Amino acid sequence: MKIDFTPSRRSTVGAEWELALVDRRTGELASVAEQVLDAVRPDGDEEHPKIKQELLLNTIEVISGICDTIAEVKADLNTSLDAVHSVLDPLGVELFSAGSHPFSTWYQQKVTDKERYAKLIDRTQWWGRQMLIYGVHVHVGLDHRDKALPILDALLNYAPHLQALSASSPYWGAEDTGYASNRALMFQQLPTAGLPFQFRKWEELESYVDDMFTTGVIDHFSEIRWDIRPAPHFGTIEMRVCDGLPTLEEVGAISALTQCLVDDFSGRLDDGEILPTLPPWHVQENKWRAARYGVDAIIILDAAGNERLVTEDTYDLLNRLEPVARRLDCADELRSVEKILHHGPSYLRQRAVAKQYNGSLRAVVASLISEMREGTIPRT
Repeated sequence: MKIDFTPSRRSTVGAEWELALVDRRTGELASVAEQVLDAVRPDGDEEHPKIKQELLLNTIEVISGICDTIAEVKADLNTSLDAVHSVLDPLGVELFSAGSHPFSTWYQQKVTDKERYAKLIDRTQWWGRQMLIYGVHVHVGLDHRDKALPILDALLNYAPHLQALSASSPYWGAEDTGYASNRALMFQQLPTAGLPFQFRKWEELESYVDDMFTTGVIDHFSEIRWDIRPAPHFGTIEMRVCDGLPTLEEVGAISALTQCLVDDFSGRLDDGEILPTLPPWHVQENKWRAARYGVDAIIILDAAGNERLVTEDTYDLLNRLEPVARRLDCADELRSVEKILHHGPSYLRQRAVAKQYNGSLRAVVASLISEMREGTIPRT
């Protein structure tokens, strides 16, 4: 099977942000997505161009256009947030984003009435119904198809950094799971989800996709739901590692880090460099460690098995990427990664709120709603 890759302008960027709809009074999830999407849809159009439906009726997704800078991405997303809030306020419904809802139960949620979602649930059954999770995806443009797989492999070295920084799903069904990101391990239960295979040639990817079609595993390339994947139609590499992020500032920070990494890798490939990769078993172990321990994870750095605290490695990474960020005009947004490290990712903030309010997960939801409204990383 031939898979055409449509090249993009190098390092253009866009983001997709999944948002939960919650009742302002109870903090429970609210299945009102259809009402919201109808209200924001422009007259005469089938749907809003940047506010989309998702698998569950308690979820919407806001997407940016193709942008040159992270500031543009944030402004684009914020415009959509304003439109959604104008509809939600009279309904008594709020927005938040985290890897999961702290206490709402999966079996009470309604699935969007679309054929592709019905097919997913019919095939995946109990695990598919469990997907009460939210994430952030970042696309970065590639100017040549042959960069896609080397950059995918190189990005896997930094998947634990991105996972730890974004981890926001410590609770599941009103219980503390002990994980920083329960979502990371839940989502990989779906067929074709989880860590990608590390193909060396584009033709190997084409052969894999052909097998998936032939054996009926997928009907469309987009049904390959890897943590990092090429998006041939858009001409991008798509980073899908991250849990839902509560604030627009955090979305900007993670988007900046992703854009800088991809641009750095792209330039190194242009210079003839072979990008470093990790053995698949190290990649798998790093994912588990980041999901379990978040910013306290000790990650594997190389094939020799050298290890380091993920936060220490992240600080060095930010220093190395600073010239790239200045060139891409996202230095301010990249510095926000340091704010996440200093004040703590969402999973730590959620646990701190629960501790402050005698274990109240309703207080945790209220804090997530407040963070979404404020848009900035709260100081601890």
